[in-house]
Amino acid sequence: MEKVRSKLSGVEKENVWGLYERELQYLAGQEFIREKLQGRTVMVSGATGMIGKCLIDFLMLLNKTLEKPVDIIALSRNPHRAEERFAEYWKEECFGYAACDVNDGIPECGAVDYVIHAASNTHPLQYSEDSIGTIVSNVIGTKNLLDYAVSHHARQFCFVSSVEIYGENRGDTDKFSEGYLGYLDCNTLRAGYPESKRLGETLCNAYCHTHGLAFTIPRLSRVYGPTMLSSDSKAISQFIRKAADGEDIILKSEGTQKYSYTFVTDTISAVLYTMLLGQTGKAYNVADEDSDIMLKDLAGCLARIAGTEVVFRIPDEKEKLGYSTATRAMLDASMLRELGWVPRVHISEGLECTVGTVRMQKDL
Repeated sequence: MEKVRSKLSGVEKENVWGLYERELQYLAGQEFIREKLQGRTVMVSGATGMIGKCLIDFLMLLNKTLEKPVDIIALSRNPHRAEERFAEYWKEECFGYAACDVNDGIPECGAVDYVIHAASNTHPLQYSEDSIGTIVSNVIGTKNLLDYAVSHHARQFCFVSSVEIYGENRGDTDKFSEGYLGYLDCNTLRAGYPESKRLGETLCNAYCHTHGLAFTIPRLSRVYGPTMLSSDSKAISQFIRKAADGEDIILKSEGTQKYSYTFVTDTISAVLYTMLLGQTGKAYNVADEDSDIMLKDLAGCLARIAGTEVVFRIPDEKEKLGYSTATRAMLDASMLRELGWVPRVHISEGLECTVGTVRMQKDL
């Protein structure tokens, strides 16, 4: 069954943007963020990605209310995409952009207080089609950014890591705590992502020990939200695009996998809590535990939003190469909650917002 997608009304468009802007406004009101970032310089790698875009949207919004603005240094490989993603900020004095591949070195961008490394291949097709690039950005790219942070006397380095580092659940826990280590078969193409994320974390520890560089690590669950890229091949992203087009949701498994999900504004909130309040050398799980859900139920939720159905289909061989074999990958975020972080946008509301945003973008 396939339904024709209708255009959003003006009121619906306002509601879609309203949730995203509401959450950024709420975060901008957090006093510790204002105090610690005011007048500082923040470098964000992977700036045009889902998380990088949301971070920069937040920092530019924050600047509207600060006496001394945050200076932003945005890094990405594609300047044309960057100019599209950041068109409204492009000529702002506090916004700076440098086109570079972090694997090739970081150009001189001046002094920096905080480095947030969010550049990485993060979805299945990238794992299989650019397996070398996936590994290199998590290792060599991380080293290059760490070198920049050390040489410019940065206050803090924030390495954005992933639930993937835990590997497969051994069947001895419901949720991964920060000390858990599951099974990874390193002799597979897909292992390049989790193994290199693990090594990236180890590099941060080495730079702290050798150079005294302060660092923290937010380990993200599966992230979704209105800043997702159209090229994202993660299951949830494919489901969202289908829902936005009013099409059936294609499920390429039995859907019994159960994962943690976090809305993008809650994710960047967690990154900031970790970076500004976390203990140096610590990793913190990031997950909205009220949004733990089976894949088939996630598909069903999006089908209800779209008014369509869930259809089961066998994946092709290329798709299989990038798929996770983990069937239960949920995170215990209690350590992060002890810092005061609380997720605010749960799965049903977040999916409605994201589908609405994708629809709106298609209508433009």
